[in-house]
Amino acid sequence: MTVCVAIKVHDCIVFAADSAVSLSSTDPNGHSIIANVWEHGAKVFHLHKELPVVAMTAGLGQFGPASVSNLAKDLRIELSRTEGDPLDKDTYTIHQTAERARSFFEARYLALNPRPADPHLFEFWVGGYGANNSRGEIWKLVIRNGNVLPVEQLAKAEDDQQLIWGGQTRAIGRLIFGCDPEFGPILERRGHTKRDISEITQQLITPLVHSSMPVQDAINLAEFLVDLTKKYSAFCPGANVVGGDTDIATVTKHEGFKWIKSKHEGFKWIKRKYYYSRHLNPMETGHAA
Repeated sequence: MTVCVAIKVHDCIVFAADSAVSLSSTDPNGHSIIANVWEHGAKVFHLHKELPVVAMTAGLGQFGPASVSNLAKDLRIELSRTEGDPLDKDTYTIHQTAERARSFFEARYLALNPRPADPHLFEFWVGGYGANNSRGEIWKLVIRNGNVLPVEQLAKAEDDQQLIWGGQTRAIGRLIFGCDPEFGPILERRGHTKRDISEITQQLITPLVHSSMPVQDAINLAEFLVDLTKKYSAFCPGANVVGGDTDIATVTKHEGFKWIKSKHEGFKWIKRKYYYSRHLNPMETGHAA
């Protein structure tokens, strides 16, 4: 599993995620189980080397033998190549980019034989600034138990105050809403109306995001929420499916305009792990994450 956090304020979009990757297997009864957990997976990606587009994944960590990290890099090549059907740098939208990601992962998912055992879930989030849009958007594609769902818009261009999270949601949900996500359903089973429950829970919400929040503070909040979930998960019963380093990337409003010609403008790595020692590789400026 994982924890993914997206924060959208007026000046930027921040994506942050942990690094734990669960290896799924099937027990003799055909049920999906966690066979192993690795702590060095990559879940945050720059989806086009010259455009302010960031992606993030939750749920399934592999399609057959291929990691989602490797597939995301294949998608980046497809979107960036000069021949075929690359993204048009002068007209692309974030919705279009998310649709391209959906088609890419749908084809690879449908080619799997066998498919993952149910229940299973794959999420791929795409955020950033379109060629002619100075306000960012966030979209998400979902594959759930064999069903490839239509892409869903999580944050519109006009939404300047958004906090979105996925994967392991309990710790953040308790912090933001003042109660466990199961609190409402429990009250409803005990006879309370949805209206009463909504009125109660609305009084418990802690607003942590504001549209005018500076970029650095949005980054700090995203890192805190991922760290909160990692530490919460570490002490809960069961496999520790949230952990490892936190990777963080941001895309910013003004640097995303199409008249900026330099590579990497609009997208910035804030924090990411390296699988090699930096002092042994002094000529390396990064890796293909």
